[in-house]
Amino acid sequence: MRYLTLQVLLAGANLFTGIDARLHVRHSASNVTAPAYPPSYCTNNTTSAVPPPSKFGYILFRGFEPLDINGPVSALATLGRSRHIDLSMIAETLEPVTSAPLLPSMNLPNSTSFVTMLPTYTFATAPEDLEVQMIPGGSGCRSPYLNATLTYLQTTYPKLRYLITVCTGSLVASRAGLLDGKYATTNKQGWVGVVATNSHVHWVPQARWVVDGNIWSTSGVSAGIDGTLGFIECFYGSAVVTAVKNSMEFDWHQDPHWDPFSVVCNVTAPVYLLRARSRKA
Repeated sequence: MRYLTLQVLLAGANLFTGIDARLHVRHSASNVTAPAYPPSYCTNNTTSAVPPPSKFGYILFRGFEPLDINGPVSALATLGRSRHIDLSMIAETLEPVTSAPLLPSMNLPNSTSFVTMLPTYTFATAPEDLEVQMIPGGSGCRSPYLNATLTYLQTTYPKLRYLITVCTGSLVASRAGLLDGKYATTNKQGWVGVVATNSHVHWVPQARWVVDGNIWSTSGVSAGIDGTLGFIECFYGSAVVTAVKNSMEFDWHQDPHWDPFSVVCNVTAPVYLLRARSRKA
């Protein structure tokens, strides 16, 4: 099965450090050691006696990125035509949730090109048997008013089978402390701002999506579709995911290493190496 190795993840690091990419990399001037990247994430899942996850929840908050939700939900809805899938849209209240940014200063053109979604559950009434919790990105990830969201995630994560973050949704999971000690990726255009918030996360710069244990994280926006299809492949098999992506008429980037946007955004070295380089300078 496909999986990310540290050798691949650090391929771009040589541009900054001149060191070899090894499974355990030590920066000679900084005494910083990189832990090994986790092994294959799809092994035997489709043949497991445990049924594949079918109960999904999606977090809603003001300032979400529409495609971060609509893309993965489209994949799940397509899967739901042949398999039973439950989807819960969860927010602090049942009031409509807008994708509009919180502050006028974040909408200088005074645009009205935003969408509104209706939650089906609140944090207090959400199903207790959710198996997969999904978190979108967007400008709202940085909101100071997400305390209830963070508390909900901290409370429910131990009960979940999997957590999936899309785009800067990894920032929300990071703020909740769920990514500490984990490998994760995020939107490459927002890379600097996200990774600066938590030094306890092993941020992966070159990846379409990353899996560490039961946490999946994807790169920016449309990457959520690729990561969700990867999730479907792992648990429902290649024939099912092929049918889903063909029904969506979607050109799926199946390789989790595929990430041209890390180059476009000049994100090419793992954070721990950049910190070491900064200390050396």
